[in-house]
Amino acid sequence: MNTIPFITVEGTIGVGKTSLAKLLSDHFQYYLLKEIVEENPFLGKFYDNIEEWSFQTEMFFLCNRYKQLNDINTLYLSKQQPVVADYHILKNLIFAKRSLQEKELAKYSRIYDVLTEDLPTPNIIIYLHASLDTIMGRIKRRDRDIEKNISPLYLKQLSSDYKLVMENFKKQNPTIPVLSFNGDNLDFVENKQDLETIIHTIRQTLNIGAYKHESTQ
Repeated sequence: MNTIPFITVEGTIGVGKTSLAKLLSDHFQYYLLKEIVEENPFLGKFYDNIEEWSFQTEMFFLCNRYKQLNDINTLYLSKQQPVVADYHILKNLIFAKRSLQEKELAKYSRIYDVLTEDLPTPNIIIYLHASLDTIMGRIKRRDRDIEKNISPLYLKQLSSDYKLVMENFKKQNPTIPVLSFNGDNLDFVENKQDLETIIHTIRQTLNIGAYKHESTQ
């Protein structure tokens, strides 16, 4: 395991990835890497017509995440500065396999393999999952225009995809811990004790103790 923490938070749309990543960044005093979402010019069109706009949407996300991860490797990880991100690059394949047609997926997968072969690897993944009702409720509360036409069926399918991918990831990458937390039972935004539970689990998993970057407040 890398000595410098590189934590990624993953899970389907609306499960609380960015909220948790920011809370962890604030607590541990790690650099926060946030994925580009609303800046994607194709995303609103994608939710209106997945088949028509899926390839453009997924390629935009892949190229931007590739650039972001290269940058944090150069600017932070290589300089022994910890990072917490609200995504893992593997999410690109989860979404691509759900939305792309066979021929487009084959092209996309080849590009993905080339771009990701030398990207930095996280040493811990936090996997957030929740029921469809919880996810739909959170999406409604944050009230993003681009998400208003998301299909509940699409979200349900993504949740199943994530579960399968995380199970396979744990089998294929036994040295990278995957910590699973149920968003139906934990409210890490409003309940400080729930957040402390997650923080305690991370510290134990990374064996970092009172890491020098961690906030003492």
